[in-house]
Amino acid sequence: MRSIHHIGLTGGIGSGKSTVAGLLAERGAAVIDADAISRSLTAPGGRAIDAIARVFGAAMITPEGAMDRAAMRTRVFSDTQAKQQLESIIHPLVAQMTQEQTQDAMDSGTTCLVFDVPLLVESGERWRRKVQHVLVVDCDTDTQTERVIRRSELSPAEVERIIAHQATRHQRLACADSVIYNQGIDIDGLKREVGFWALRFGL
Repeated sequence: MRSIHHIGLTGGIGSGKSTVAGLLAERGAAVIDADAISRSLTAPGGRAIDAIARVFGAAMITPEGAMDRAAMRTRVFSDTQAKQQLESIIHPLVAQMTQEQTQDAMDSGTTCLVFDVPLLVESGERWRRKVQHVLVVDCDTDTQTERVIRRSELSPAEVERIIAHQATRHQRLACADSVIYNQGIDIDGLKREVGFWALRFGL
């Protein structure tokens, strides 16, 4: 029976976590992207759309049939109950699709599963017990803010609010089995860091 590494990959917004996930995929890892799964659920025709419309009303659905992400972000940041309602819709569906993709990857013969989970630390034991190793991609908050502003249309205040609703840098590092410091290095340096860990994950 083949051995399969189960890696939990996380990092704050703008840390470069998605880039690291892509580099691991290039080395042969099967990447299960929880954020991409979540986005697919709220895209036009997504599995969560009917429930979101039922709970939050048609005003939260765009003319194209997707969840209005900006409106929902404003709503859940100011209303704890709304946040819990949205999570009660999204989380079970993410778990279902994660299991489906995991089974597909295992059936394909992969030896390394990478679960790319932005809120791995915030989820507590729900994700931690699914993985053998937590790899954190880390940088300081100024770098996070600068990167997100550069790649998006969000204002500094909006980025700071998102960061404030995620686990702190200290909390993520406290949960890490290993860390990639993605600051002050170029893409070649990041590739070397990822390659170092890839070899230890059997890639």
